[in-house]
Amino acid sequence: MTAPLAHIRVLDLSRILAGPWAAQFLADMGAEVIKIERPGEGDDTRGWGPPFARDPSGDDPGMSAYFLCANRGKKSVTIDMATAQGQALIRQLAAKCDVLIENFKVGGLAKYGLDYASIKAINPGIVYCSITGFGQTGPYAQRAGYDFLVQGMGGLMSVTGEPDDVAGGGPVKVGVAISDQTAGMNALAGILAALVRRERTGEGDHIDVALLDATVSSLINQASTHLVAGTVPGRMGNAHPTVVPYQAFATAQGHIILAIGNDGQFARFCKAAGLADLGSDSRYATNTQRILNRATLIPQIAAALKTRTAAAWIALFEPLAVPVGPINTIDQVFEDRQVQARHMRRTLSHPEVGPLPVVANPVRMASHDTTAPKAPPLLGEDTEEVLRDVLGLNAVEIAALRSGGVV
Repeated sequence: MTAPLAHIRVLDLSRILAGPWAAQFLADMGAEVIKIERPGEGDDTRGWGPPFARDPSGDDPGMSAYFLCANRGKKSVTIDMATAQGQALIRQLAAKCDVLIENFKVGGLAKYGLDYASIKAINPGIVYCSITGFGQTGPYAQRAGYDFLVQGMGGLMSVTGEPDDVAGGGPVKVGVAISDQTAGMNALAGILAALVRRERTGEGDHIDVALLDATVSSLINQASTHLVAGTVPGRMGNAHPTVVPYQAFATAQGHIILAIGNDGQFARFCKAAGLADLGSDSRYATNTQRILNRATLIPQIAAALKTRTAAAWIALFEPLAVPVGPINTIDQVFEDRQVQARHMRRTLSHPEVGPLPVVANPVRMASHDTTAPKAPPLLGEDTEEVLRDVLGLNAVEIAALRSGGVV
């Protein structure tokens, strides 16, 4: 069946993660995504390795594992944006696209005639999405923004890690570029909303997404706690500020996560764990009471859980609908039978590189496979196709652009 965005063409001028992540989702949904890259260099992340995907001869084709994670389903077109001819080509492509995604510094594309005002003049219906560290306005607008920096500035690291008075305590970043990813997903939501609006009004839009804004938004209940109560949440390690017990515990072998979400689950947990006295203790009968008496409750639970292995506790609790689970390493994640049943690992085929393993799109739709079948592209592999089929250039014109270093 037809993919939901098969009628949409996207011009992807972004690089690194946030923009490419949003564009990859659009490609997964069937959009034609044309990724513009610098001739001879390409997206910075092509070189962010090892590891690299290699062709059968063992050569490095310029596709790092990092690049592979965010560029599935796209067409790579190399154009030198610094040249007048290159700028003209990109404008011609933009005139034929529904969406443009960029993550240049604020105002950085104006000198190339590729800013929103310039593109809107030739394509009033375009949905133009700008992703930056701090947004198009405000005192920090001209600053360069990076995920790690923004995780700190946006408060995320203030609630991630152990408290200062615990051994090894201190602020810790999330183990993936979560501010980039969150900004990418917010950009995607804005793009889709703008496309729906355009279907009703015929009008395009300029979407302004900032990593800092996305990170502040991602604070969810922690931010709400501060705004409502005036308190400043701090680092609690793996514990939860408003649900108890909801954290990781050491066992006789390995760790488990116990995520008790209501009083019934707590009562079942206590009975199964041999802690029936805690289940009947008024100090722990409700979640509110367990929060107030966390300091006396948690050590008792921790001591009890050290009497069996992680596997034994999981086998005991799962049939009782007590929320419990392991802390998997990434290799164990892809060995997990649920992850395998959901086909979260896919293998795409590249005509030159061969099989390429990728993580599947997590959204499932009855209408179509939501993981684009096209493997992440080699640098410039689709240049001639796009210039020919989208812009109508002939072989002589394309050859002239190549000889002039424009593409």
